[in-house]
Amino acid sequence: MFIGVAGLALGLTVGGVMMVFALGLGLQATAEGEARQNAEGVAALVEADTVPVPLPVAGDVWVQVVDDHHRVIYASIDADRMTPVLGEDKMARARAGDSFDIEGDRPGLRGPATVVAAQAGPDTVLVAKSLADLSQSVRLLRTILLIAFPLLLIALAAVAWRVIGLTLRPVEALRSGAEEITGGARPGQLPLPDSHDEIHRLAVTLNGMLDRLEAARARQRAFVSDAAHELRSPLTNMRTQIEVAQRLGERTDWPAVADDLLLDTQRLSRLVDDLLLLARADEAGTRTLRAVPVELGELVTSLAERYPSPPVTAAVPDDPLWISGEPEALARAVANLVDNAVRHTRTTVRVEVRADGPYHLVTVADDGPGIPVADRARVFDRFTRLDDARARDAGGAGLGLAIVRELVRRHGGTVRLADATSGTGLHAEIRLPAAPAP
Repeated sequence: MFIGVAGLALGLTVGGVMMVFALGLGLQATAEGEARQNAEGVAALVEADTVPVPLPVAGDVWVQVVDDHHRVIYASIDADRMTPVLGEDKMARARAGDSFDIEGDRPGLRGPATVVAAQAGPDTVLVAKSLADLSQSVRLLRTILLIAFPLLLIALAAVAWRVIGLTLRPVEALRSGAEEITGGARPGQLPLPDSHDEIHRLAVTLNGMLDRLEAARARQRAFVSDAAHELRSPLTNMRTQIEVAQRLGERTDWPAVADDLLLDTQRLSRLVDDLLLLARADEAGTRTLRAVPVELGELVTSLAERYPSPPVTAAVPDDPLWISGEPEALARAVANLVDNAVRHTRTTVRVEVRADGPYHLVTVADDGPGIPVADRARVFDRFTRLDDARARDAGGAGLGLAIVRELVRRHGGTVRLADATSGTGLHAEIRLPAAPAP
């Protein structure tokens, strides 16, 4: 605010000085032009030898006609008839067109004056134009500016203070709201100003950002809570088994205890691997995908070879179907669907690859009990299990489908669940953008 007022004061000062200077130059040029016009008129009378006595003048003008011996031969009614207004040293320069300013200390000449000359044969016409009225005009303007300038500056500063205050009031409200939110005094919403201007749009944008941050924090808290719960379960089982074995002493069946501990350790290892994979998938969403050409038929074929046939069979087309992505991530996404299908199928699991316009599809179908339509969207959420007891027995933590969705989304694709075409079971479909052959 003070910098703005200082800049305004400097601008007004420079403008006022330039105005006074320009007015002075303009009035000076006007006076000099009027004097030169009078000099040329008297010179014409001298050359025509029709000079009236005294010389006719109008206004604050002093006229002398000086001969080549520097003597005054004609003069206006108020002009000095004895001494020329310019000395001999300045007379030649005046005849060449120069003008001179003199002090108004001559009889009949009021205030400072400007003097010009005109040649009339051997004689010289000298005209002195009084600058008293012009100087008074400049002094009057300077006085008005000196009086009006502080008043104008104060008025402008007050208006600027008021306008800036009204403009920054919503910003101060946003700052106060942000401070309260940071301090935890109230929920995360900034106040919206009444005016629908840039500040209002900024507040709306900031509120949207705060909502997304709050949602992200909520997801993070839920994720940490669920992860802690899932990690605690196998650890509790392992601790219980060890404590029971210690109490039984020599009666403990240590090979059976070791087998149980190994199962819990494997379950714990898979859970940690899944958590790390999800964390890396979240981090990867902020960086560029390190994509290479991937042939879906080859990927699915190599994946199906890990399972016995039956229950897993693969159907791939003769022509290669190329996509762009990270092979390990894509293989993990398809493997999770196959693992889930193998866990719940009754007889076989069929994995198929086919083209569908600008997309390539990978479908995994089983003939198991399927998933109700109402639950097909939420099974992709993390730590979601429709049958907790069965999932725990199978070693699942409800992260498999969540990993599939994150990896497919990162590759620009989608995944969905539907009823199997045979009428029973589940049909999972991954849709990925097709890429040209390398």
